[in-house]
Amino acid sequence: MSDQRYNLAFVFPGQGSQAVGMMSKLSTNYPQVKQTFAEASDALGFDLWDLVENGSAEALNETHNTQPAMLAAGVAMWQVWRDISDVRPAWMAGHSLGEYTALVCSGALGFTDAIKLVAQRGRLMQEAVPAGIGAMAAVVGLEDHQVVSVCASVAESEVVSAVNFNAPGQVVIAGHVAAVERAMLAAKEAGAKLVVKLPVSVPSHCELMESAAEKLNLELQKIAIAMPNLTLIHNVDVASHSAVEVIRNALREQLFKPVRWVDSIRFMHDQGVTTFVEVGPGKVLMGLNKRIVRSATHLTMYDPETLDNVLEHLNG
Repeated sequence: MSDQRYNLAFVFPGQGSQAVGMMSKLSTNYPQVKQTFAEASDALGFDLWDLVENGSAEALNETHNTQPAMLAAGVAMWQVWRDISDVRPAWMAGHSLGEYTALVCSGALGFTDAIKLVAQRGRLMQEAVPAGIGAMAAVVGLEDHQVVSVCASVAESEVVSAVNFNAPGQVVIAGHVAAVERAMLAAKEAGAKLVVKLPVSVPSHCELMESAAEKLNLELQKIAIAMPNLTLIHNVDVASHSAVEVIRNALREQLFKPVRWVDSIRFMHDQGVTTFVEVGPGKVLMGLNKRIVRSATHLTMYDPETLDNVLEHLNG
């Protein structure tokens, strides 16, 4: 019998946490990892495990490869957790692409459908804005409203907007290359402590992705979506939904609307969540979450050592 804990949330990372060899240590101890990747490879028609373990960073960082790789990694970690622990979260959320991982792990999306869907999502995003046209940058040290104002003041006839509200004082902007560069300069002049262009090939979550979102919506209509078996918080509106069409629309809008991560973590904390566990490669979200809700417990699990730490904490 599972032990569902209403003070526990599992959250899933998106693009940016990937690395070649990211699942090798876990796969040595847990066969579920390679089994999950084998299922993903069958769906995609190529060896995703070989790409993740032995491929080049350049190939892994191509968005149509990154997205299924991160999805498979998060689901694999969840499968391991399910097999070794009875503890279950009452809450889930995922950052950008990670929202699809949360949907799979909550029983709302089938894994094979999701793997194919996110690979297509990546292709559609790249087709919408060819490499070299768009850019993203992180702005550290300004208030949210300052970043929004900076973008509006320099957009001119191009697109640049705040797209990821990641943590207090950390906002990501996206849009046309020249507009993003103008916004970077204006942010520095406004007093930003750090402004860094991100090594990405597409400007996610801004209006340049609207055409990709409409094409993605056609794909979303083809797949079955069920009700999540727990409370899943969506990026675009910081809400959970009980209607399948509303979930589909949330995924469509997520492609061209901001990721409200700060609001999502604060909302779950306000509802009683006191422990947040990042599930999947890296510890990016754990770092952000610590800054958002300092009073909560923040953990991550992606290899045998971090998995044991989470087990010890939740079973202690």
